[in-house]
Amino acid sequence: MSAPHINIKRLQSKEAGFKETLLASLSLPMADDEAIDKAVAHILAQVKLTGDEAVLSFTKQFDRLNVANVSELEISRKELELAYLGLSAEQKNALDVAAKRVRIYHERQKIEVGCHSWEYEEADGTRLGQKVTPLDRVGIYVPGGKAAYPSSVLMNAIPAKVAGVNEVIMVVPTPDGARNPLVLAAAWLSGVDHVFTIGGAQAVGALAYGTKTIPSVDKIVGPGNAYVAAAKRRVFGTVGIDMIAGPSEILILCDGSSNPDWIAMDLFSQAEHDEQAQSILLCPDAQFIEQVQASINALLPEMPRRKVIEASLTNRALLIQVKDMGEACEIANAIAAEHLEICAVEPRQWAEQIRHAGAIFMGNYTSESLGDYCAGPNHVLPTARTARFSSPLGVYDFIKRSSMIEVSEAGAQTLGAVASTLAHGEGLQAHARAAEMRLKK
Repeated sequence: MSAPHINIKRLQSKEAGFKETLLASLSLPMADDEAIDKAVAHILAQVKLTGDEAVLSFTKQFDRLNVANVSELEISRKELELAYLGLSAEQKNALDVAAKRVRIYHERQKIEVGCHSWEYEEADGTRLGQKVTPLDRVGIYVPGGKAAYPSSVLMNAIPAKVAGVNEVIMVVPTPDGARNPLVLAAAWLSGVDHVFTIGGAQAVGALAYGTKTIPSVDKIVGPGNAYVAAAKRRVFGTVGIDMIAGPSEILILCDGSSNPDWIAMDLFSQAEHDEQAQSILLCPDAQFIEQVQASINALLPEMPRRKVIEASLTNRALLIQVKDMGEACEIANAIAAEHLEICAVEPRQWAEQIRHAGAIFMGNYTSESLGDYCAGPNHVLPTARTARFSSPLGVYDFIKRSSMIEVSEAGAQTLGAVASTLAHGEGLQAHARAAEMRLKK
């Protein structure tokens, strides 16, 4: 029996209209957006209006959990600990190693990116600086349903705790009451304070507005489906959010020196998330692209999530032949992918030319999956070309900065005159007078 042939869209950068075709291929159909947004608006309005009552109603409707009180949907810290203790030795060790590496990376990040207060004094005694304080309470959304994501717990909760967030509230959907022990164990290991088994737009609304049982938070982070994304967009302003996450993406730049089976499996690693995930290969070697296509056809039948992978690859994947690796880097910057693998003899040479990517994986041994689970850097990354202007989730997402200003009497004489002139120029006389009153006659 011959291996099935998956029809993956092929492009060549030298073709007329390539840029337009590429950008069109990156876009998702918008037909369902209006319906999703309308449904989410209704859910959020009900949660805001009736709180626990709406949460219970929607949880019964969408997750088929029928309980009398929202408090019954909370998992105690003791239950989380028991889930951790009940893991196999292999699972426990894997979770421990991953958590340790994520924590070490974010502790280093806290030092390197300036997540600390600072101050300096000018010659006249004026003191200026910045006060950095962690957020009081954060909500983390952990996806559930199609798959369980203990790694998302680590990636969201650990940097929050490293930043000094006092209270982390986790929500995770558990359709039909199915609780994943690894997810619960990860919550315990990460120091999550409260876990509620709710999901969807109703969970986002509960975190944003607060209910009798679920406290409101200052910021909501973590990926979710289209309903979660739409809800986060609507509650932004009431609370902070990390980003609006779209379907997962991987872009592989390959010079043809890699094992084609490895490249095929790396493309699968994002395609298996869901049918709208996108996997793209850029390569100057036409023969290698054919080898990757052959590997895809050979390896796909053995994949447990074959149907999801096949749908994703058929509808969204691209195999693109480019002139050379330099052009591949130019195209990669235009795509601004969530995950960017550089599988080449000298990956750092090409990484220097990359300006836009959520995370860059360098070398043939750096599979994207290592970043998803245990390398250390965060796997919550900007999607849908937003890597052009945004960054991975980090410690900096869980702090805020306050400007510190203490002007001396001598400093007020200099700054007051400057402020007075500018305020009069703007027609704001009270501003000017406030500064002038502090000037010596």
